[in-house]
Amino acid sequence: MNISVGQTASRTVTLTAKHVKRFADLTGDYNPIHFDPEFAAATKFGRMVVQGGLTTGLLNAIVAMDLPGPGTVFMSQNWNFTAPVYVGDEITAEIRVKHVHDSKPVTQISVKIARGDGVTVLEGEAWCYTFRPNETHLH
Repeated sequence: MNISVGQTASRTVTLTAKHVKRFADLTGDYNPIHFDPEFAAATKFGRMVVQGGLTTGLLNAIVAMDLPGPGTVFMSQNWNFTAPVYVGDEITAEIRVKHVHDSKPVTQISVKIARGDGVTVLEGEAWCYTFRPNETHLH
């Protein structure tokens, strides 16, 4: 795939209590801000929020499956959470190619995730590396 500056890709998902539970089962993140309505109501968020890893996970899917695509992994990430994602929120993650290295499969991207109500919940940038199968192993 030819990657060029300005290309974009996006994905949308609605994050549910089931996602929150599955993520906690995988990672051990059972923070009461994700599970205890009374606890969460007493915080500045006012209600339960999803784990940040669920939010950023959408970015993993985009770079690995869409742009730059299969074989791509993050090298570094620099982003800020700017607003909460609540259980039941629809979020859309979008990446935009900022730079493509001349001689290596390295791409710099800008990232942004917004809730369905238009509020930006995460923004920043990342560097990605795209691994390609060694052609000598394909035969």
